[in-house]
Amino acid sequence: MNFNRKDLLGIESLTKEEILFILETAKSFREVLDRPIKKVPTLRGKTVVNLFFESSTRTRMSFELAEKRLSADILNFSASTSSSTKGETLLDTARNILAMKVDCFVLRHSTPGTPHLLAKKLPVSIINAGDGAHEHPTQALLDLYTIREKKGKIEGLKIAIVGDIAHSRVARSNIWGMCKLGAKVRVCGPPTLIPPLVEKMGVEVFYSLEDALTGVDIVMMLRIQKERQNKGFLPSNSEYIDFFSLNEEKLNLAQPDVLVMHPGPVNRGIELPARIADGEKSIILDQVTNGVAVRMAVLYLLLAKR
Repeated sequence: MNFNRKDLLGIESLTKEEILFILETAKSFREVLDRPIKKVPTLRGKTVVNLFFESSTRTRMSFELAEKRLSADILNFSASTSSSTKGETLLDTARNILAMKVDCFVLRHSTPGTPHLLAKKLPVSIINAGDGAHEHPTQALLDLYTIREKKGKIEGLKIAIVGDIAHSRVARSNIWGMCKLGAKVRVCGPPTLIPPLVEKMGVEVFYSLEDALTGVDIVMMLRIQKERQNKGFLPSNSEYIDFFSLNEEKLNLAQPDVLVMHPGPVNRGIELPARIADGEKSIILDQVTNGVAVRMAVLYLLLAKR
């Protein structure tokens, strides 16, 4: 098949076939990362703007590396030193940068739907690098890629996503992607952090971590998204740790070959202890490595033929 979209805005709008096509494309780019010279000329002459209005370490560096590996030219935008601090709108900022003849915006913004607005208004490709608590499509794609790499499949796997489901764009994108590829997804967390009607996305809801982990193949732990909460949803961190932090005893309820994931940043001692984060069942660093390959695939599919 051909990937004929101009933009990558979310997983919800992608078909199963499109998701699988991106993951298959990423395989070839994953091989590039193991070469002595980790660079291909695929996007030579293309200019990508990393337009980040929110703090980021992994996602921004991963996109930058993906762009450099593809030989693209890069502009990095810093909101704190831009004209947005003088009152310039996002759309005006983007249009002014577009007038410099760029080919793609990678946008992270705290307001849900912002990448969709730019995609409607601008003729160049827009990649959503996270919009508020809405979606984070490339994170979900790299998570799906990593699961397939380690398990050989996604269909039929039992996957538990644990933590702040209500405010997590990672959870939302992963639920769409995992369900479309045939996984049986469970979400677990305090009642205050489970969004209403989440069952309509095709997941099972658990409020007991022990019940949620029983028999699962994959455990994805999430951090508490305090920066996106406008009120207290938890009495204390210690209470959260008592009921929803991962430990060996709870992990033993899962399948013997269970794998542990986390999109980062990890709050060690809250979501899970260091001995599990760094243990043999953890594939957290594999997620980071695969993120570069997946983002190379997305950039290639959107820009190479334009």
